[in-house]
Parts: sequence; C-alpha cells; structure tokens
Amino acid sequence: MGALKTIARRTFLIGSAAIAGGVAFGIYKVKQDPANPLLETAKSGEAVFNPWVMIDGERITLITPHTDLGQGAESMQAALIAEELDLDFGQFETSVGVPAAAYWNTAMAGDAAPFKSTDDSFTAETTRSVMGGVFKLIGMQGTGGSSSVPDSFDKLRMAGAVARETLKAAVAKNWDVPVGELKTAEGTVILPDGTALKYTEVAALAAEIEPVEDVALRDPSEWRLIGSQMRRLDIVGKSTGALKYGIDLDIEGMVHATVKVNPRQGGVMNAYDASDAEKMFGVIKVLPVTNGVAVVAENTWYAFQAVDAISFDWGAAPYPAEQADHWLAVADSFTGERLDKVWREDGDPDAALSGDVVEAEYRAPYLAHAPLEPLNAVVKVTEEGVDIWVSHQIPRIAQQQVAAITGHETEQVKLHGQYAGGSFGHRLEFDNVRLAAEIANQMRGTPVKLTYSREEDFAHDYPRQISMARGRGAVKDGKVEAYDLSIASVSSSASQIGRIGMSMPGPDAQIPAGAWNLPYAVPNFRVSAYRVPELAPTSSWRSVGASSAGFFADCLLDELIHVAGADPLEERLRLCTHDLARKALEAVGEMSVWGGDLGPDRGRGVAFVNSFGVPCAEVVEVTNTPDGIKIDKVFVAAEVGTVVDPIAFDNQVKGGVVWALGHAMNCELTYADGIAEQSNYHAFEAMRMYQCPQIEVRGLENGDSVRGVGEPPVPPAAAALANAIFAATGKRLREMPFNKHIDFV
Repeated sequence: MGALKTIARRTFLIGSAAIAGGVAFGIYKVKQDPANPLLETAKSGEAVFNPWVMIDGERITLITPHTDLGQGAESMQAALIAEELDLDFGQFETSVGVPAAAYWNTAMAGDAAPFKSTDDSFTAETTRSVMGGVFKLIGMQGTGGSSSVPDSFDKLRMAGAVARETLKAAVAKNWDVPVGELKTAEGTVILPDGTALKYTEVAALAAEIEPVEDVALRDPSEWRLIGSQMRRLDIVGKSTGALKYGIDLDIEGMVHATVKVNPRQGGVMNAYDASDAEKMFGVIKVLPVTNGVAVVAENTWYAFQAVDAISFDWGAAPYPAEQADHWLAVADSFTGERLDKVWREDGDPDAALSGDVVEAEYRAPYLAHAPLEPLNAVVKVTEEGVDIWVSHQIPRIAQQQVAAITGHETEQVKLHGQYAGGSFGHRLEFDNVRLAAEIANQMRGTPVKLTYSREEDFAHDYPRQISMARGRGAVKDGKVEAYDLSIASVSSSASQIGRIGMSMPGPDAQIPAGAWNLPYAVPNFRVSAYRVPELAPTSSWRSVGASSAGFFADCLLDELIHVAGADPLEERLRLCTHDLARKALEAVGEMSVWGGDLGPDRGRGVAFVNSFGVPCAEVVEVTNTPDGIKIDKVFVAAEVGTVVDPIAFDNQVKGGVVWALGHAMNCELTYADGIAEQSNYHAFEAMRMYQCPQIEVRGLENGDSVRGVGEPPVPPAAAALANAIFAATGKRLREMPFNKHIDFV
C-alpha cells in the first residue's frame, strides 16, 4: 500500500489542491489509500504486494483492471507490471480482478479539468489535482478517453517494482545475503552463486514481510518489453476462435432472454399483447421490464422469434419525431441564450471580421456505436447477493445500478469482467445491465443471459452527438488573419451522466473539443460553444466531441488557407506555436513527401487535431476517378511520449483511421416517427476492405507525458479526407456523411 502513497505524492498536489479548490473532503481522506481488494481473499502463504500483483506457490497473477474492449488493454497492463517484475510473457496469469476503488483512474481525472493539455499553469495543475482527489475519493474505476496507458504507465510499473524488491528482501533475509547482491530475471531471484529461486518458491516468505516501499523504476535503457514488439496475450485465442466473449458465456442452469423496449428512446410502453408469443415452442416466460417486455426461452433464437410475435402500443418519443426538426433545433441554438461558453478569444475577432469575410457551415450527424458484439449480460440474483458477468467500462457504477434494482447492498453485487467484442463508447452505458437485472430479479436463483438482437442494439444505442458549426474568417497578405468558429451541439456529457442521476455542473468541454485548443497563433481567434436543448439521448462515441469539432475546426482553417493562397501545410506550420504539434506536422509532411507532384486527378489534404492530449497530424491522398473518389494513402504522425507496444500502437492508429473514414464516407443515424431508421449494418455501412487505403503510421516520442492513442487518430481523418477531395475536385464537403454529395469507389 505504500506504493500507492508514493504514486499519489508524485501525481497530485494533494494538500494545496484540496484547500485551494475549496473541496470539503479533507486532506487526510485524499491521502488515505483505498483498501486492497486482493487482501480480502488472500490465503496463507500467498504474497499480496499491492492491488496488482499476487504470487503463491503455484502461480503468478497480475491484475489488469482496465476493460479489454479489443484495444489490447490486458496485454498492455501486464507488460508494464512484467517490465519491472522481470517476467516474460507465459510466466504469469492475468485477471481483471474485482471492481474496486483501488483501481481509480488517474488519467481520467486529469482530462476532466477544462484546460488545454499543454496548459501547465498553477490554476490548471491545481484543478487537475483537485479532480484527482475527487476521483480517488469516489474510486472512479473506468476505461475510456484513451486513458488506459497514461493511467497505468507509472503505477503498474511501480507495482511490479514493489513486488520485485519485496521478493528480493525476503530472499535476502532468509538466505542472509545483502539485497544489493541479488538480481532478478525471468521470474526468479538470483543468488550471488547463480542459484535461481523461482518467485513461486519464495512467495510464502515474501508474504511474511511488509512490502518494500522505497523502490526505483528502471531507466528506459534497461527496458526489455516497453517499446518492443509484443504478441498480445489474447491473439492466439482470438485467431483460433477459442477466446470467450461475454456473448459466449454458458452458466450452468442458465436461461436465455431478449428484450423489446420502446424504440422511441425514453418513451413508455402503453400496452402489449404477448398471447401468441407465450404459446411458441421453447418460450419459458414473458416478463415486463422498464418501457418494454422480455422473453425468456430455452435459447436465444427462440427468444428472438417470440419477442417479434408480440404486438405493442408504444408511447411517443420525448424528443422531435423527425430528423429535420433535430437539425432545426441545432440551427436555432446559435443565440446568446444558448451560449455555453466562449472557450477562446485572442485579439479582436469582431474588428478583424468587419471587411471581406469567408463563411461556411458544417454538419456532423448522429452516429451509432455498432460494435460487432451486441450488448449482453448474464445475471444471477439470490437472496444472498448478485453475480453479473458482463463487459463494462465503469464496473463500479454498474454494480450500483444492479444493486438499486435488486435491493441488495452494492458490496453484495459481484461483477465478473468479460472480454468485449468492441465498444467505441457503447459499453459505458447501463441499459443491458439494468434490464438483465430486472429479468433475473423476477427469476431469483436462475442465471439469466440477456442478448440484444442487432436491431434492438441499433434502436437503443445512444449515438454520437448531433452538431453544427458556423465559421467565419479573413485573410490578409497571403496569411490567415481572423478565425471565428461557433459550434452548436447537444451535450453528450450531460445526456450520459443524466442517465445515472447526475447533472452537468458547468459548460461542456466536449462541445469544442479539438477546436478551441488548436495550436495556431491566428492574430484574431475565437471559438464559442452553444448548448442545444437535449434532443435524442446521446453518449460518448470514439473521440467524443473532437470527432465532430475537430472536423469543423480544421476544415474552416483549410478553407481560409486556400483563400489566402498559401500552402496548406506550410501555413499550418507558420501559425503553429506548440513544439510537439509542429513536430507532428513536420513528420507527416516528410512521410507523405508533401509538395511532390501527385499527377492528374489526384489530391492531397492535411489536417491536425489535438485530442486527449495527443497532437495528431494526418495526410490523405485521393484520386478522382470517373466512378468516384478512391482513397489511396493515409499518413499519420501521433505524439504519445512513449510507445509501449509498437504493434498495438500501429493497430490502434490504423483502426482509428479506418473507423473515422468509413463513418465520414457513409454513416449517419436519423430519426423518423421518433425511431432510428438504421437498424443494421446494411444501412450503416463501414468502409469496405477494397476501399481501405495504405496507411503509414509514425509514433512520436518527444513529449514528457505518456498518452493513449485509441481515439486521437479519429478526428483528423475526416477533415484530411475532405481537404484532399477539395484538392482533387475543387468541391468543398462540409457535411458528413460525404456520400450525400459524392461517390466513393
């Protein structure tokens, strides 16, 4: 537990921050370490060094509490511990552990403060420290916001180092050898005479002493794993089909369920007739749930068939029924009354925009998450407690949600974390957890497996925010002189936290994310955010606000650069005031051989967005063919401080680019009669394999801060594609999806 204190001292200005921020929780409470959940179940002879490392006489277990959503979080966390503990892959087991306050997310706390990632002022640092104290007090365990690597990087290496030095101390004590003469390698403590003692052989001895708190992390020159190519722990299972996802679970005595809930999100169910469904083969029960009905059957297929045989009388949607009215509400929100905050105002934009002005309007639609694995959960409720098997990104809140339904204490709800077949923010929500608990609570003692149909998953997705931007700008002497961007959006943050009974305390920093923090010294620069009254409920979608605001911001700049007659990359570099951003732009220019002749009917576009603290620059090259636009190549340079695993980094960046391009090309979620019109992938089409471009990736390691890269490649991709299409065709695309205006081949 001492290691946690060391980490806290290094990471947060605990005392001064709590006082300066006016937070009334007391310094001693912030300094106090959360309980180590491993100690609750530790057996005699089992060494528990901290919440992440446990060794007994048979095995070494590393706890990897960040949810693996397909991004490789399990392997990354294990590698960081193993780096300092001198373990190789294959020498340990992993476990997601139990949800616990000890696994609170330090990186999420820092990013929750409304300051630029480059702002290291006293106010910014103090606010981040206060947020850290709050997150620690509430035990906010969470996966998301590209935070898994920055949250884990120091504390998991520290956890491994504490275990290593404690094992050495135990051996030194029992073999009467100075600690300084001992070494560790490949899961062993090595005596001066070369004798290698396995960690499992000395675990019982280590369990008898206090963990060694005063430890030092190794210099990067000594790293064996970090920065090297690794074979992920799950790769064989995923490649062979052996790995089990949440949807694959089979619990003894389990029954299968599916649901149909009012497709108008938040609408009530007035009545239903299940008489035909109740007679169908394999049906066990038809049960009411919130705003809908569940069918419990002998298998999922029977349940799917039966729920479709039920007739419903659905209530109206609590938002505009037709998509056109959603857009009208957004357009009508550019008013003083709806102003959320002016996030940046440099110079005198109004004076600079009094002459010839460039104007443009941009749109970004609702977007579904649509991961390959639809939502599911297994729940068993008994008088003594609840077990839930599910993949969730905020597991402790999931426990609370279940406890509120079943009437148990939160501590009586045991959550067993599962692998997820994708998320993109989808598994930050709780509907599947709540509904599974409602069904199981009516069938106490029986494990109930809830599986959404693909259509139900689409209908009840909480999509990306709908948003619009109006931009104005001016140029002078071949340079960008003024830039004024107004963004109107529903608040996905307020919508999301509202569903768990919380409220948004102030302006939503996600509305202008990726726009107000542009590292450009335009003499007259303003970014304003307008809060649209809540429409259809929304949620976090991969890269959240930056996925749309980054598109708006960079495309407006590109239009102004074109009017100025300047080179798109050179003018961005001229304006750039941030060293790491400049290096990303320079790198992507070098990778793409910017300025070289592409030949006829071809175009090249560049874009830059800083999201989640990661400066990310991208260049897209396209060809204008007689049948439509072909995307040829994409170049990406992202600054993350340290690349933990080059293979995982490459995969994450390329996946983010393909994800972003596919949605920019083809996808939107629209409402008619209050119901989402897109019900499956046929109407929500991703990029096809034959359309996938060559993608070249470069991870930059110039910064001091270690960052994650799951989301940052997404925001620049749509802008770079739009800018490239303009370069090839002369046509500006200001509305996604682009296939409304052009064809792709």
